[in-house]
Formats: sequence, C-alpha cells, structure tokens
Amino acid sequence: MQLVTEENITDLAVERWATAKDPRLAELMTALVRHLHDFAREVRLTEAEWMAAVQWLTATGKISDEKREEFILASDVLGLSMLVVQMNHRLDPAATPATVLGPFHIEGSPELEYGADMSQGLPGTPLYLHGTVRDLAGNPVGGGVLDIWQADTEGAYESQIPDIDEARLRAKYTTREDGGYCLRTIAPLGYTIPMDGPVGDLISRTAISHFRPAHIHFLINVPGYEPLITHLFQEGAPYLDSDVVFGTKQELVVRFEEREPGPTPDGGTIDVPWVEARYDFVLQPRG
Repeated sequence: MQLVTEENITDLAVERWATAKDPRLAELMTALVRHLHDFAREVRLTEAEWMAAVQWLTATGKISDEKREEFILASDVLGLSMLVVQMNHRLDPAATPATVLGPFHIEGSPELEYGADMSQGLPGTPLYLHGTVRDLAGNPVGGGVLDIWQADTEGAYESQIPDIDEARLRAKYTTREDGGYCLRTIAPLGYTIPMDGPVGDLISRTAISHFRPAHIHFLINVPGYEPLITHLFQEGAPYLDSDVVFGTKQELVVRFEEREPGPTPDGGTIDVPWVEARYDFVLQPRG
C-alpha cells in the first residue's frame, strides 16, 4: 500500500482522475488537480483559509437562482469570463468583437417591431440606436435577431427588484432585408455590480472599482454565422478604463448625439429631446 504524503498526493490524485472515461474530462480534471495543488503550495494555504473558501462557494451557490448567476459574476470579476470569450472567439479583425454574457441575460424577451420602444415608459432620456448587421464582405444580414437587454437608470435589472416579475428593458428585434435595425430605449447609465452577495463582499475588501460603464447588451444569433455576444458602450462614460468585468473594447464605444424634438430614425417623430447612436454590427461566417 502506498502511503499518502505531501510530496506524492498530487501525483496520486492526478493518476486517479486520469481514469475518467471521457478523454477531455480526464485532461480537464488532471490539469485542475495540478493547478489547485500548485496554488495551495505556492500560498501555503491554511485550513482556515480553505474553509473560508468553501463557505464562500457555498454562499455563492445559495444566492444564485434562475434570475441571478453569482458564479458567472465571480467568473466575470476574476477576468476568467473574458479570457474564455477571447480564446473561443478568435474573430476576423473586421468583425464586431465579442464580450461577456454577464449574469443578467434571460430567455423569452418580447419580440418588437422596427423602432419600437422597449423602455415601456420607464424614466430616462429616449435613445434611438440604429444601424445595420452585415457580414465581412459587406453583405446585409436580413432576418437576424438581436436579443437586447440593459439596466434601468438606477443601475438595476428586473431580477434585482423584488416586486418586478416580468421582462423589462429587454427585447428582440429582427433585421430588415437590408440588414437594418432600429430600437428605442432609454440612455443607459453606469452602475455597480451587485454588492449584496459573496462577490460584492470580496470586491469590497479591495481597491477594485465595482462599477461598470454605461452599456447595452446584445446577443446576435444568425444561422450560418458565428454567434455574437457583445456590448455597446457610451463614449466618454465613466469607468470605461476600469470596467469591473473587463468587457470594454475600443471598437464597441459609440458616440451618443443629443437631438432636439423632431424626426427619428424609424421614420416617426418625438416631442422631447432625445439621443441618437449608430452602430453597424459585422458578423463572421461560421466555419
């Protein structure tokens, strides 16, 4: 019988996990064991610190539900989410860059018509965002669905508000045959990530900014093209250089132009001051 020692425990654990029936699972688990053991040795992990980490993970699981993904938030603030995105979406430099999904995407957003208002009368400066969806060759992508979501002017998503149990500030728009899209919403504001959970508690123990710059989320999934998960950020917004989830990219920063009451990009009119932004998404063909 081989006795376990501090010197051989890693090799023994790797040997056991290498028996996984799926080769990729074996690769993942043996690498994970090695890195975890190396981490513990590097920092001389104490039993109290190990137990604190276990309790933190337990609390993270308990606060997570169908509306709140605290583990995704943890991955985001550690930079892991953005690293995985960039490794798995090595797009053409001309294609729109991908960013993190974030913890607040939900399925089943309402489908709205070209130029329809997804803000449902919520307070804020009206924003018309419009442009085209095209491929790398410049061809329009018609019939593409843009799944869009954002926070309100208090920096909150509906899942963070106890009395709200319906989708708001989120919608799906379908591009026209010429690739054009147009949506109406309210101008986003920067906001803090949720600080009332284990991730927020950990962030509060550092000098890390817990704010995100003003942005709107997009998920564009069109048959024949690489799916695109990305954000658009307001030019000049605070925290562009210190986004807590590392999601900001220069190619995704958009100018918001102030407009007087009058004609709007959807062919209608508006009787209050509003803001206009334009962005053309470029999709990369699959394969």
